[in-house]
Amino acid sequence: MSGVKLKYACDQDKSVLLNNFDRRGWQAVAPDEDWNFYWASVQTVRTVFSVDNGYRLGDEQVINHFPNHYELTRKDLMVKNIKRYRRDLEKEGNPVAEKDESGIYRHLDMFPVTFMLPADYNLFVEEFRKSPNSTWIMKPCGKARGIGIFLINKLSQLKKWSRDSKTSTFSTVTTKDTYVISRYIDNPLLIGGKKFDLRMYVLVTSFRPLKCYMYRLGFCRFCTVKYNANVNELDNLFVHLTNVSIQKQGEDYNSVHGGKWTIHNLRLFLEGTRGKETTDELFNGINWITVHSLRAVAPVIANDRHCFEIYGFDIIIDDNLKPWLVEVNASPSLSSTTSSDRIMKYNLISDAINIVIPPGKLPDVRSGKIPDKENLGQFDVLYDEELDKSDMLALDSSRGVKPSANVPFPVLVRGARGDVRSSQAKATWK
Repeated sequence: MSGVKLKYACDQDKSVLLNNFDRRGWQAVAPDEDWNFYWASVQTVRTVFSVDNGYRLGDEQVINHFPNHYELTRKDLMVKNIKRYRRDLEKEGNPVAEKDESGIYRHLDMFPVTFMLPADYNLFVEEFRKSPNSTWIMKPCGKARGIGIFLINKLSQLKKWSRDSKTSTFSTVTTKDTYVISRYIDNPLLIGGKKFDLRMYVLVTSFRPLKCYMYRLGFCRFCTVKYNANVNELDNLFVHLTNVSIQKQGEDYNSVHGGKWTIHNLRLFLEGTRGKETTDELFNGINWITVHSLRAVAPVIANDRHCFEIYGFDIIIDDNLKPWLVEVNASPSLSSTTSSDRIMKYNLISDAINIVIPPGKLPDVRSGKIPDKENLGQFDVLYDEELDKSDMLALDSSRGVKPSANVPFPVLVRGARGDVRSSQAKATWK
């Protein structure tokens, strides 16, 4: 660290964090002392940025959450913000918001048909009756790790939930009582007969201008029981929910590999079974979803220059290799279920810190936050709104959008070696 002695505070007793700080020779201090780096809980961040608190951060202080990160990480707010973003682009006549003959967005069909309950109850019922044999998934807005999630395929089941939750009139509910209900993706891509989803890590150092980085070493989370779309299996969470906190309770859970695959292994499998071009298009689509979901919340995020965020994006792939955004996590788990899991998460934190605080230096929020290419580690620059526009092309031609002066999506992906992966060529993101 060339003599630089950073002081850190930390709200979590996680080895992948503390070992990183120790290896850098940082000094641990209490949260109420003078710190340079604070790995804080979301509750602490609310306190730090509370208007009532009156606390003012210095130029040499950084913290790991944006004040209102929940605009993306609360399920209902994420849906609301992305829907608003699509409407705004549509009003502008932006080709990114183009719809097909069925009224479905050609390029921004990012998540299944979704409603908020109780507010959108009547709209949901109207949609349900159009296809009464469909399955829907209910998720509480303010919970994580699969808690409170269940599937329904009859309106009577929803009414039972309403009575059980003491909101039979769908009125006077608190924020904690709100749910999102989405059409269930009942044709997931299966490997070994089992459903899985992807956990992708995305580092955001600024929302205005947007600067975000995709981590290469994400992973797939598999269910322990083979997928079965039979209505009799709707209550079997081991079939439908990939959350590790749920799957590790099953008798078929394997503690050696933790029911996980690396993204690298998934790519190899898909390239072997579906072809490289199709696989590249899939991952290009995942990057597209990621950037546009971040753009959707950028106008409403409190873009404090002292903040950065490591988001956990959960993506599910259907059997047509179409990616869908499931949700975004503000505090992706740093607990390790396997040794490889622990190594990956240690490196994730290490690489993120090297981008936020260049090695050998103190934090400086006045800097432009454009890291040196040697400090990217396993991160790739996914999108940087501040980079020279002449190096960027308007759209990925593989998405079939005709470039336009008002398309808000110049794309440039830079690898760890500084190589430019422009979106002119078809599906070049990795």
